[in-house]
Amino acid sequence: MKRILFAFLMILGMSQLNAQTATPTDITKVLKFTNDNYDMGNIAYGKPIEFNVDIENISSVAVVLDNVMVGCGCTTPKYTKGTSIAPGAHATVTLGFNGSAVGNFSKSATLFFSGNLTKAISFHGVGVQ
Repeated sequence: MKRILFAFLMILGMSQLNAQTATPTDITKVLKFTNDNYDMGNIAYGKPIEFNVDIENISSVAVVLDNVMVGCGCTTPKYTKGTSIAPGAHATVTLGFNGSAVGNFSKSATLFFSGNLTKAISFHGVGVQ
């Protein structure tokens, strides 16, 4: 009985070790992004502004947009959770900024996809009065 338990624990431990060392898929081989480092230029203080991030599936399998997390409360995402992006298809995430900055600013958002794929999106500009 002890040998069976020991063998089972060894197999379980090996499978956990293998799962931790698996290399993640390179997202650039699956998805192509437009405006993933967006320059807003000069924007008027307090004037909300939005821009679109285009996502194209360049792989041969569908990818699902699971979530979008923003870096602060001044950034708002617009997207449809659970959107399936078929091979060759496009999806759009709209990121809004409330304009509550004077001077240089830099903000970020992270997009989460199926298959443990993530993409950091950034945007920057200058808030002017």
